[in-house]
Amino acid sequence: MTDPLDTIKKAVDAYCGEHFNFGFDPKKPAVRLHETGFGAEEINALVAQALSTNVTMGAQVRGFEERAAKRFDSSHCVMSNSGSSANLLAVAALANPAWKGAMRPGDEVIVPALSWATTVWPFIQHQLVPVFVDCDLATYNLDMARLEAAITPKTRAIMPVHVYGNPCDMDALMALAKKHKLYVIEDTCESMGATFNGQCVGSFGDVGTMSLYYSHHITTFEGGLTFTNNFDMAELLRILRAHGWSREADEKSKYERDNPDIDPRFIFINIGYNLRPTEVQAAMGMRQLPKLDAFIATRRAAYARYRQGLDKYGELLRFQQEQKGGVSSWFGFCTTLAENAPFSLKDITGYLQKRGIETRPIIAGNMARHPALKMFPHRVAGDMTNSEIIMKRGFAIGCHQAVDAAACDYVIGCVDEFMRAQGVKVAA
Repeated sequence: MTDPLDTIKKAVDAYCGEHFNFGFDPKKPAVRLHETGFGAEEINALVAQALSTNVTMGAQVRGFEERAAKRFDSSHCVMSNSGSSANLLAVAALANPAWKGAMRPGDEVIVPALSWATTVWPFIQHQLVPVFVDCDLATYNLDMARLEAAITPKTRAIMPVHVYGNPCDMDALMALAKKHKLYVIEDTCESMGATFNGQCVGSFGDVGTMSLYYSHHITTFEGGLTFTNNFDMAELLRILRAHGWSREADEKSKYERDNPDIDPRFIFINIGYNLRPTEVQAAMGMRQLPKLDAFIATRRAAYARYRQGLDKYGELLRFQQEQKGGVSSWFGFCTTLAENAPFSLKDITGYLQKRGIETRPIIAGNMARHPALKMFPHRVAGDMTNSEIIMKRGFAIGCHQAVDAAACDYVIGCVDEFMRAQGVKVAA
């Protein structure tokens, strides 16, 4: 008798073989911000896991966490249902009464102005005060020269964002954090696999986070990872992730001994959320993780080819620069128009969009400018000149695992056409 799972697998293989071709097609040219990075292997894994009916968080999740911790230079990894949840868990743990030296309402946390909403919201949700600091116009990361000036006696933590795959200067940042006794929470949600001086970003600070969203380096559709090298922090993250109970804690027997009159399956020892991932997501992640290095290599090759073809416009287009000592995993290819550019952001992005090349703003631009911040306490440290420039004149295009040499050359050719139409001339 034919194994039904084998029949399903063959059908999925055949379907993906026929329909899952996401590479560049010169007959129908398009370069999207993202293309699907999973295929038959992942789909078969998640179908098999679903058919097993073991779908809630369990052995697959723990196995994936262990592999991810090892891959990203950390002792512990806690998976959650999104990168946003990974950020929330990190902040919630450092602001929890069970954590010695926890942050308290009114404490300040330095965040880059060039960031994303869920970099900031967890602090506001815990009555902490985000302090916005401008970025460096070359790397797009936190401006180290401005960072120390933003520190006050109320400052308790720094949350750097490794912008678009580009590592921050973690030597300088960690030295500053040590000097002022500050927590470091690394938002690595768009920079999976990037390194600084050979060490994976996300593993330097007290806690680090990554995202497994559909459009990120690898995916479990939705999903997040929170990393730490502190066992007690990992235990707290696991407890907060699922209702505040002790069930997933490594030392759950301790709580059972201390509470003999309570059913050991349902001992609530803290507040908590329901941020659990599923076994299906973890099964998919197991197949995606080994592909990460190849995906990053493709991204880096695409970035290099873009630069090779577009550097001739360096007086008008300013490209994000790789941090010295860092190896970026290039989440996208970022460009900011020079002030003297004889065309507008809408001119060039509109032209590219018409040619099938998708564009988008760089993260959310200056987060301090968004209307939601008007409702909540926050502080802006110094001027936001560079973040404003990137918000007003910056854009990104796709630089992912499906962007090959032909796709890069198509983009470069379209930019060449646009520049000629604008009367821009470059030296031969």
